[in-house]
Amino acid sequence: MRDERFCASNCSFTRAIGTIGNKWKPIILNVIGTRTIRFGQLDSIVPLISRKVLTEQLKELEEDGLLERLAYKELPPRVEYKLSEKGLAFLPILESIKEWNCKYEVAPMPGEADKKSRINYARTV
Repeated sequence: MRDERFCASNCSFTRAIGTIGNKWKPIILNVIGTRTIRFGQLDSIVPLISRKVLTEQLKELEEDGLLERLAYKELPPRVEYKLSEKGLAFLPILESIKEWNCKYEVAPMPGEADKKSRINYARTV
């Protein structure tokens, strides 16, 4: 859920955090990366997120202009997601955050290597 107080702040950094500042949005953006992906694929790749929360986060990312939703008039209906120009511009920032974490992380959590490889693998497929 978006905190409108952050989005309406006078501070540009606070507004930016209001746009991308929860735990799921950066993960979703990272998983999508430069590809087009369907909802079911996202649901299976992003760990520990409910379908309801994933749907809400995708809607907010679309409203904020970071994501494009592509709906095809087919039977059965097909919906795909891809990053917009604004979303693609955010990817280098995510890479910087990952580099920062790798540099200063004391010790990875047990099982973290499996999660990281699953997310990184998902971006290369």
